[in-house]
Amino acid sequence: MPVIKPISDLRNKAKEISDLAHKSDAPIFITRNGEGDMVVMSMAHYSKLQLKLDLVNKLAVAQAQRAAGDRGRSLSQVMKDLRKRIRESS
Repeated sequence: MPVIKPISDLRNKAKEISDLAHKSDAPIFITRNGEGDMVVMSMAHYSKLQLKLDLVNKLAVAQAQRAAGDRGRSLSQVMKDLRKRIRESS
């Protein structure tokens, strides 16, 4: 269930909103005049969302490459390249 709070709570009860954001690990929807206005969340939750967004973007690029006919590299080629990088770095 989404947490919805009026903007006055953000001003008057900032610590409670912060505690709620950390405890629930979910976004808190802030309303102004009964309409949605903004979203508040903990830094931890924001970081998780950023990681998910990065993954989705990488998957979208991979899908576009695949649709364009790119077959990628074989596992044996990837392993060969990794071994080469490891040897060069040591």
